[in-house]
Amino acid sequence: MSDIQTTTVSEEGYASTSQVGDFELAIDATDETGPNPNATLVATYASCFLPAFRVGGQQRDHDDLGKLQIDATADLDDDDDLESISFALHVEADLDDEELAEIVDRAEDICHVHAALREGLHADVDVYGDAF
Repeated sequence: MSDIQTTTVSEEGYASTSQVGDFELAIDATDETGPNPNATLVATYASCFLPAFRVGGQQRDHDDLGKLQIDATADLDDDDDLESISFALHVEADLDDEELAEIVDRAEDICHVHAALREGLHADVDVYGDAF
């Protein structure tokens, strides 16, 4: 049995609704009824990186980092594929550059999305026609 199971449905057009556990997530390739898939991926990456940064801080004896905020930006290539992602991570705690860099290094090791965004990780696709 798989560790993660989701169901995504598109009734028409370019919008879809994903059922993720007890939650629904609306994604729209045209940004009309929800964020587009690239924007959702960038937000998911940031949402994974923040708790990883907190855990990394705890592992480096910085238990109270205070408020954390990531302002993420991403660039697309001519085919609208993600080309680069950048995080501007704001930390309330007063830490020096070396301490912050150590926590970032640890967060990169902890963040599952960071690990997943590697070349060669693609879905295996099986297609079933006349399904409905």
